[in-house]
Amino acid sequence: MPPIPAKDAKDAGEYDYFVIGGGSGGLASARRAGQYGAKVGLVEGTPRLGGTCVNVGCVPKKIMWYTADIADNIRKATAYGFGDASTRDKMVGTFDWTTLKHKRDAYIKRLNGIYEKNLVNDKVDYHEGWAKFISPHEVEITTRDGEKYTVRSKKFTIAVGGRPTIPTSDTIPGAEHGINSDGFFDIEEQPKTVVVVGAGYIAVELAGVFNTLGTETHLVIRHDKVLRTFDPMLQDVLTPYMEKTGMNVHKNSNVKKVEKLSNGRLSITIDSADAPVEADVLLWAIGRHANTEELGLDAAGVKKDEKSGDVPYDEWQKTNVDHIFSIGDVGGKALLTPVAIAAGRRLSNRLFGGQQYKEDKLSYENIPSVVFSHPTIGSVGMTEPEAREKFGDDNIKVYNTSFKAMSFAMLEEEHKQPTSYKLICAGKEEKVVGLHIIGEGSDEMMQGFAVAVKMGATKKNFDDCVAIHPTSAEELVTLR
Repeated sequence: MPPIPAKDAKDAGEYDYFVIGGGSGGLASARRAGQYGAKVGLVEGTPRLGGTCVNVGCVPKKIMWYTADIADNIRKATAYGFGDASTRDKMVGTFDWTTLKHKRDAYIKRLNGIYEKNLVNDKVDYHEGWAKFISPHEVEITTRDGEKYTVRSKKFTIAVGGRPTIPTSDTIPGAEHGINSDGFFDIEEQPKTVVVVGAGYIAVELAGVFNTLGTETHLVIRHDKVLRTFDPMLQDVLTPYMEKTGMNVHKNSNVKKVEKLSNGRLSITIDSADAPVEADVLLWAIGRHANTEELGLDAAGVKKDEKSGDVPYDEWQKTNVDHIFSIGDVGGKALLTPVAIAAGRRLSNRLFGGQQYKEDKLSYENIPSVVFSHPTIGSVGMTEPEAREKFGDDNIKVYNTSFKAMSFAMLEEEHKQPTSYKLICAGKEEKVVGLHIIGEGSDEMMQGFAVAVKMGATKKNFDDCVAIHPTSAEELVTLR
């Protein structure tokens, strides 16, 4: 069934609930409301449903991480008797970026279609176009053909997400020659040399993919470590290991100028480098901002942060206007796809699910997260500095361990990935208030341990669990 045509949408009548944005959070909220029998509409301006995560974020990024992980395992295989160095180098050298890119794009296109079918199944009207508030209960939709019509609704949710921020040419001459993280997924051929600017998880992940697949990779960071919002242990382990694997990390540095050369490459001046770096690709990964400029929020009376464009919400996802809600990245808080989905579903539960859900809301405490770096990272709860500030040094006890995973047992020492775990406990009962792990398997491992932390587990609860041997995870229940 195709999207609801503009000529028919004009006569759709008033909706119970209308969602602006077809990303993960908006889709989850609209579908849940539709399942309760509410009359629901959703509008999305881009031609692909699924938002950042599905199209230019989590899903295609994870495919690229898997690709890089396979390259790592090919290199590891010779230590286990599978061929020799020449065999290994030949296999890694035959990697075809272009073929993989087209297969990945086809996979994402299939997901877009599944999302559209799910809207039909849950009786959600899908409007293709861009919405703009013209009153507190009305939005004007502009289709891709330029036609305009008005939609009325009793309740709205703003779920328009965000987009990458890039510098202007006024601040950095030639900055426009760079791409952002969305543009990463448009790269047709594997670049020989790249410069990635940023120290957050997006920069770390994409730089890691390039580096592991054999591209000469330069990472420009403003301070001396990556992932500065994460626990210091994670920063201290990952930053030097990235350098050890051959990545050129330019610390305490900034890009000062970018020039397009006659050969099509870029000359990138980094203030800490002796000479400009010539690269095929410059990728800015310096942050994101909300997609709210054209939403007409003033017409609805909705307040936003003037600097970031974020639409703040209270504990019930409500904006300053009672019948208008905000979920996902547009709120500027916990910018993670599962957070948007959970918030959107709970919101619809409360609005349309009946009395049993009247108190349903998302708790923003102890949200687990993962960084698909090399090696991977898992994190939940407070960092050590945060815990010490909240509870005081005397009320904090920290347990640490560092080792090399058993899967590297057959490798020479210099080729083994590091693993480090940290458990942060508070009070006499040693309640676990922070858990931070880096090392092979940390991404999958974190989900189960996050459940324990969310439930209020103590160090004794961890100790009382019998270890699974031999695994890396067992180290978390044997810490002393």
